[in-house]
Amino acid sequence: MLLVGDIGGTKTLLAVYAPDKEHPEPEIMERFPSDDYPSLEAIIAAFQEMHRHEISHAVFGVAGPVVNGRARTTNLPWVIDEQQIADQFHLQAVKLLNDLESVALAIPHLADEDQVQIKPGRARPQGPIGVVAPGTGLGEAFLVFVEGRYHAFPSEGGHTDFGPTNELEWGLTDYLLSEKKLGHVSYEQVCSGIGIPNIYTYLRHIEYAPEPDWLAEALAEAEDMTPIIVNAACNLDQPVDLCWQTLEMFVSILGSEASNLALKLLATGGIYLGGGIPPRILSVLAGETFIDGFLDKGRFRNLVEDIPVHVIIHPNPAMFGAASYGTRWFVKA
Repeated sequence: MLLVGDIGGTKTLLAVYAPDKEHPEPEIMERFPSDDYPSLEAIIAAFQEMHRHEISHAVFGVAGPVVNGRARTTNLPWVIDEQQIADQFHLQAVKLLNDLESVALAIPHLADEDQVQIKPGRARPQGPIGVVAPGTGLGEAFLVFVEGRYHAFPSEGGHTDFGPTNELEWGLTDYLLSEKKLGHVSYEQVCSGIGIPNIYTYLRHIEYAPEPDWLAEALAEAEDMTPIIVNAACNLDQPVDLCWQTLEMFVSILGSEASNLALKLLATGGIYLGGGIPPRILSVLAGETFIDGFLDKGRFRNLVEDIPVHVIIHPNPAMFGAASYGTRWFVKA
């Protein structure tokens, strides 16, 4: 059997797949809070205590760069090593993939119901494809068509310098440098689950709109401010202005960075938004703010106008992509 994992800063998913299926589906899947465990090995051991499957191979999508079979996770204090896991659990082979590489590997296999188009365009068959995924952090990857199929490549583009495009965003950058003492403002710091609270506290700092007492209390008690801010922004009965503007800034920045990647790759095959946040704010992404941010590319506006944008709504694209990889390379080799 094939063990597959999606290792994120917030959660870790582990599942077992029968490796002889063309479209792999998990036999069993478990979710673990990543912060509750000192290592991936500890989670694998807990999983094996719960489910006694005969595992021969494993593929893990990891939130962080993978170099020579080793990864230091970006938002967890873990070091993950292919050979160490193989030796400890007596596996024939272990493969580490960047988590966004895993998501990218799923894209060629997505069904229509696994994606939602939020910006029309004309995708060129076999054209490069870009992936931008705001979740706990901001992941990026891309696909290139070579020798009859798409090949996925990881990127750490989410950690590149944030480029403000208007006065409010310049103010945000200055706030993060001077008040938050970040030292370096990356796109992840303003376009992710990490970034949404940064935007919110900046807007609160400049008194952009009042903060209701109930919201201040909820945020003060919360371990993670992001879902509270997003829910308050999307409350159809009474959206909170401060939260709504936070989400508008986030969406505008996401649109701008998505088209940055489109230009760098000449992504004529399209841009896909992954991660945990986009599926939860589809109605906001489908509005003018994201599109305006995406199209604001000066004399290259005409080029990005032709590039379609989709949101991945498959429940576990990283698992799906990693399982597809494992089936292709470990089983058929």
